[in-house]
Amino acid sequence: MRATLNLVLILVLIATLTGCGFQLRGNYQLPETLQSVSLKSKVSKELNEHMQQRFAHSGITLSDEAQPITVHLTSDKLERRTLSLFESGQVAEYELLYQVNYQLIQNQRLLLERTIEVARDYQDDPNFALAKTREREMLVDEMRAEASRLILQQIISEMSE
Repeated sequence: MRATLNLVLILVLIATLTGCGFQLRGNYQLPETLQSVSLKSKVSKELNEHMQQRFAHSGITLSDEAQPITVHLTSDKLERRTLSLFESGQVAEYELLYQVNYQLIQNQRLLLERTIEVARDYQDDPNFALAKTREREMLVDEMRAEASRLILQQIISEMSE
């Protein structure tokens, strides 16, 4: 009787988690072709470091030698748009847009060319300029980390098909 109750409880828990859309993130099933890749980069040092960490965390070996799979980060760009103003005319809120272009190349053939965009709102206050500058730097770093996660997710999705 107790075993049946435990089984029913487990099935209800699984159904609940499945129904709410819960998914584990950050740990991907790697295709065999992605065990070792080459990374070429023309982007900021910080994004390059995030990509290297993301690959290492996912179990992908980075190699400087020619590999069948090459991830080429072609460009990155950070833009700032004004969202709102104070009554005095000073900017109250910005939207930060971070854009990364990348290519996935397999055996000298272009498989994929995509653009990743990450956007965040940022409230500015001229009275706390130093603190707001640090906050913006942290936000941009988080955006780079998010972009690297999205790039890896898209690459794994493409190679799994």
